[in-house]
Amino acid sequence: MIFGSLHWLDIAVVAAYFAAVIYIGQRASKATKSEEGFFLAGRKLGKLYQFFLSFGNATEPQGAVSTASLVFQRGVAGVWFSFQTVFMNPYFWFMNVWFRRVRLMTVADLFEDRFDSRGLSRLYTLSQIAVACVFLGFANFVAYKIASSLVVKPPVTWTAEERASVRAYEEMKRLDRAAPAGQLTAEEVRTLGDLRDRYARGELHSYITLLKPFPFYLAFTAIVGAYIVLGGMSAAAVNEGLQSVLIIVFSILLIPTGLASIGGWGQLAHKVPKDMMDLFAGQGTSGWFILAVLLPSLVQMHALSHNMTIFGSAKNEFAARFGVSGNYLKRFMIILWAFAGLVAIAMFGVGGLADPDMTWGVMSNRLLGPGLAGLMLAGVLAGTMSTLAAKALAISSLFVRNFYRHIRPDASAESALKAARWTVIAVLALGVISALLMDNLQAVVVLVLTVNVPFGAAVLLIFFWRRLTSPAVWASVILSSLVILFIPLTADYVPALRQSPALTISVPDAAGQPVAVYWKQLVRIDPTNPASALEGRGRFNVECWLLDRVGFGTSRYTPNGRETAQFFVDGLLPFLFLIVFSYVTRPTEKARVDLFYGKMKTPVGDTPEAEAEAMELTRRQPGRFDHTKLFGANSSWEFAKWDRVDAIGFVICCAISGGIIALFAFLLKLASAR
Repeated sequence: MIFGSLHWLDIAVVAAYFAAVIYIGQRASKATKSEEGFFLAGRKLGKLYQFFLSFGNATEPQGAVSTASLVFQRGVAGVWFSFQTVFMNPYFWFMNVWFRRVRLMTVADLFEDRFDSRGLSRLYTLSQIAVACVFLGFANFVAYKIASSLVVKPPVTWTAEERASVRAYEEMKRLDRAAPAGQLTAEEVRTLGDLRDRYARGELHSYITLLKPFPFYLAFTAIVGAYIVLGGMSAAAVNEGLQSVLIIVFSILLIPTGLASIGGWGQLAHKVPKDMMDLFAGQGTSGWFILAVLLPSLVQMHALSHNMTIFGSAKNEFAARFGVSGNYLKRFMIILWAFAGLVAIAMFGVGGLADPDMTWGVMSNRLLGPGLAGLMLAGVLAGTMSTLAAKALAISSLFVRNFYRHIRPDASAESALKAARWTVIAVLALGVISALLMDNLQAVVVLVLTVNVPFGAAVLLIFFWRRLTSPAVWASVILSSLVILFIPLTADYVPALRQSPALTISVPDAAGQPVAVYWKQLVRIDPTNPASALEGRGRFNVECWLLDRVGFGTSRYTPNGRETAQFFVDGLLPFLFLIVFSYVTRPTEKARVDLFYGKMKTPVGDTPEAEAEAMELTRRQPGRFDHTKLFGANSSWEFAKWDRVDAIGFVICCAISGGIIALFAFLLKLASAR
């Protein structure tokens, strides 16, 4: 050991990976002499690159860590927070093509192309800079969570304060596990309340690490920034191949080593409770809950800024569609991550870890020897880097195309690329700041599912509804952002709200402790007074508060029921705003709308000459594909009839999705057989 629990072999593996990605960035720098070359790799990426780009950007370490953590806490039912995406794959067969057919460089360009609205374009750009802070911060946060658990401080070197903090955390978790069975004395109930209050204030810790967050984030993002600034999208695409291999490796590593540590595959059935191995039973697995999580997840997918970066870089439509295969490989990774969570239950027992967020990291520390721990760390860093790279490039292209070019329309390509590179650096720096503010994995998972919903609904209707108007998008984005994001995330900073008796109502849990109806948790205003009034902390569930205003009575729901209601409101409310405001505002200029949907129905040419010829014909006859509209040529809905490729691809995708679910259920049945 030369640095905490890391061996010199581990450090050598990580250093070799860093050297490789910087070398790739340097080699790719020759292809970044233009904006299209830097952001979209010249629209020349074929099926293999699309596979790696889709897989690398869909498969991130935070997914592995959060899935293993949720399975450890909830049983395999917890996998549905991420596994619900298996139902999206057939949809991607169509969606990927839309982002290629629109023939634009950024998602923000959609708003200029469809509405002639630079204001909306800039609003989207600003929102995505904020969203990037969440996504990049989340990626950094998870990478640190794992890395810090691999570089732990030996207990003999703990200070008295550190030792007391860890012991208090472990005592809180012990009492938490005993509470549902009613085994706590009155004194222990009071102690549990005190400890929960201290934990909510950030005073308790589950482990002590040698890694400090800020230096880790700074060094990590510097490596990402180096290869992206050098090579742009070309470097990202090549690195995705290397990173995808490492992601697969780190997803597999814990399974054989973990099974060996518990005595083999057959021990899962004896050491994991049977109900925790049922994919379709348990907390969070009702059909309504799965549908509720799927809805905002599917909606927000349309507003991801890297959609245009990835699918717009495809050399043709089939290459863009082939990216769905990368998403399918991720579903297999989710199965591996879920089994890692089950192995953790077998290793540590139900609730046996003080901090469930550290499930992946603690297993890595316990199971992997010299070299393998480094390979795990390299895999985590690789997956995080792919997320950071794609998001930073997408935000960079947004800023240059939809801010810098607006201010300096005559800027040279060299000047624009310089601005793009500085933007990458700035975005990565914002990701570091965001990561420093994060402290709870599950809360961030929920935020990631909903943060892009306001613009996601708008982008989805842009593709399908010609009656959609620019004022409606403005109104919907602002109002739904208030309900879904701004009020829930800022309410606990307003004393009048977090201490309001009407908002701090609670229902008792099995131990008699108050469970908040509208807040993530409740703490005493005066921590030294057991009789103190309570105040809310964490996310404010404004969705359930609104439902109560119209008579739903969400205090009668279970915590899972309130979470389900929250996701349904988040997914549907923006569409309500968009449709209502569109019907009371003036339609967009007909000629612009006709050309937009004519372009969306014009297949991308296989050669530049064929592409130019097809688009010229569409400009002259924008309605030449109206006969393909599903509801008739005069309908305002632009759904198109499927052709042979659409139908066959969709059926195959559905079959694969069903096969993956069946395989998962079959493996769980085998694992639970005694």
